[in-house]
Amino acid sequence: MRRTLTLLPRTLHFHRPAGTSRGTYTTRKVWYVRMDEPESGRWGIGECAPLPRLSCDDLPDYEERLLQICRDYEATGRIDAEALRPYPSMLFGLETAERHLEAGGWALWDTPFARGEQGITINGLIWMGSFEEMFQRIEEKMREGFHCIKLKIGAIDFGQELALLRHIRQRFTPEEVELRVDANGAFAPEEALTKLEQLHECHLHSIEQPIRAGQWEEMARLCARSPFPIALDEELIGVNQPDEKRRLLDTIRPQYIILKPSLHGGWQGSQEWIDLATERGIGWWATSALESNIGLNAIAQWCARLQPVVPQGLGTGQLFTDNVDSPLYLQGDCLRFDAGKGGTAP
Repeated sequence: MRRTLTLLPRTLHFHRPAGTSRGTYTTRKVWYVRMDEPESGRWGIGECAPLPRLSCDDLPDYEERLLQICRDYEATGRIDAEALRPYPSMLFGLETAERHLEAGGWALWDTPFARGEQGITINGLIWMGSFEEMFQRIEEKMREGFHCIKLKIGAIDFGQELALLRHIRQRFTPEEVELRVDANGAFAPEEALTKLEQLHECHLHSIEQPIRAGQWEEMARLCARSPFPIALDEELIGVNQPDEKRRLLDTIRPQYIILKPSLHGGWQGSQEWIDLATERGIGWWATSALESNIGLNAIAQWCARLQPVVPQGLGTGQLFTDNVDSPLYLQGDCLRFDAGKGGTAP
């Protein structure tokens, strides 16, 4: 049946400024893709949301390219995933819209999660901020019942960040609270190993991207010598071809990779990463990339199919004052889906 696509640009507003390695965000530009099948009356919605100065498809003519990709879909009736390898956020939005239409609702696949029978355990995220702000947020997450906490570090004095981590460890054992940190490439290569050894005193689960992306040999050396696991995140951005993915994993040999479908190839490209990592004994988990509830639901539904065994990073849907309604909700440290509730289109 014929399908038509419509772009719906939106600017979302954060409840409070979100500090990241690429600056502080107060707003978030997204493009919703609505897919309609006029003959059947069915429709689906997807979210295309490149991150400024980070996504490989953060382009000045983003909307024009996305519009052309939508016209191509209307002409062919299919997603050309191979042609969209350089445009992961666009691929993800089209994948989601098509799956939503074909599934007939927000439950994109029939899983225990989509039936409301199981939740997905997630980490509590502590954004970059002052010592006092981060300290307060840690206390809030603990009260909310999170057993895995992820801190973004590298924004304040490293000694203060160590003090925060030591505070948690004084109160909670590694068995009670799992700690992850994300350095967003903040460490210089010559100091990274020393800092990793200091962080190891806090019994951390892992650290994401200790040095900036693109330094494969330096990162390989760190992964081989670090006293606790290293996870790659930004390192995967822009590595879109299978041969290049293999070369990265074989060169660096990380302990984990972290997958954001909007950044790492949509569902198809992320599955490619998972398959290659699994062949090499490398672990993984998925996270969102500041999407609204439409993108977050798509990642959660996809992730639930894979039956993850470690906490995922899927808690960012509560960031915006003007988010769309969805069947997603938090219960303690679990993201859950209300199978009896429908979401709203933007």
